[in-house]
Amino acid sequence: MALEFTDANFQNEVLASDKLSVIDFWAEWCGPCRAIGPVIEELSKEYDGKVKIGKVNVDNNPQLSINYGITSIPAILFVKNGQVVDKLVGAQPKANFVKKIEAHI
Repeated sequence: MALEFTDANFQNEVLASDKLSVIDFWAEWCGPCRAIGPVIEELSKEYDGKVKIGKVNVDNNPQLSINYGITSIPAILFVKNGQVVDKLVGAQPKANFVKKIEAHI
């Protein structure tokens, strides 16, 4: 199951991790966000132990959205060693996520 990243745990879970983190910035009212939700869950199972995959609810964690300049959702950030190394915006096919993940692990 995808992790839940928050303003409170982001530093420890993502920035301090040496693993690639895939962060889905989303909201419950966002149709495209709900459409990619199952893809995020599948990826979290497939890459369990290799990649941290989680979600940030932008309504509940506004500071993270501000910090990363999130203006459209869904926005998926790929973070490694505390740095954003890649990004996807909008609903995407699973293959696009896999390609980005494989390029950075």
